[in-house]
Amino acid sequence: VMLATATGSTAYSVSAGGSMVHPNVPAILMTPICPHTLSFRPVVLPDSVEVELRVADDARCSAWVSFDGKERRELCSGDSLFIRMSQFPVPTINYADQTGDFISSLRRCLRWNEREEQKPLDEQTMKELRKISGSAGFDD
Repeated sequence: VMLATATGSTAYSVSAGGSMVHPNVPAILMTPICPHTLSFRPVVLPDSVEVELRVADDARCSAWVSFDGKERRELCSGDSLFIRMSQFPVPTINYADQTGDFISSLRRCLRWNEREEQKPLDEQTMKELRKISGSAGFDD
């Protein structure tokens, strides 16, 4: 499972099927990574919650936790990890305003609202379409 804020690790969360959340939304994103059931879905939680991830006492093996993909620690049976929002948010620098930057970034990175222009059909293709449709007056 991946836990992130709206400003941190958003790309990782989205790539795992999580939600895109505006940076001003005070939230914790909980995104399953490769869930083996359809009932385990991404959740957006308020920033006031504290999430406990716990390895079951009767777990068959240990689990591993990674922080920003760097430091890795082993969690053994019965171990817990508590996650909560920091009381010291990291300030961000914006080109224009946070919403405009967010939408521009989505548009640029995900190619939102972009579509290749369709080319007109050539005469041969038009004839084939008329033949298939059974209509000699097929003009579109």
